[in-house]
Amino acid sequence: MDEFLRAAIQEAELGLAESGIPIGSALVHNGRILGRGHNRRVQQGSVVLHGEMDALENAGRQPARVYRDCTIYTTLSPCAMCSGAILLYGIPRVVVGENRTFLGEEDLLRSRGVAVDVLQDPRCQELMTQFIRAHPSLWAEDIGT
Repeated sequence: MDEFLRAAIQEAELGLAESGIPIGSALVHNGRILGRGHNRRVQQGSVVLHGEMDALENAGRQPARVYRDCTIYTTLSPCAMCSGAILLYGIPRVVVGENRTFLGEEDLLRSRGVAVDVLQDPRCQELMTQFIRAHPSLWAEDIGT
């Protein structure tokens, strides 16, 4: 398994251990993790702290040229909000752990020139399948349904 996807999965597992939603992410530049994060909406009472947003926040402010050279790894297909941030900062590549439990805005990202690689990682699928089964209303709230 790719070390950067492994970091995103570790973040997702941390979120689950904190009684949150198990989605993790890592922002990578030139083979180095700039920021990693996990969905902390429950833990922080936040409306925006999805995994990708948390990783971006934890990376700190970067020059535009850095984002244009990054890959963002996420355990789950990015939602509209997170895809918007990816587009806003010009991140050219997204590696998705899985998109079977939730298909985000991959078509939008691709239509704007972002390379999207979907791995269908078994651990990512297991985390989300078990969480959705155990907490359907919290999951529905997180994706805005």
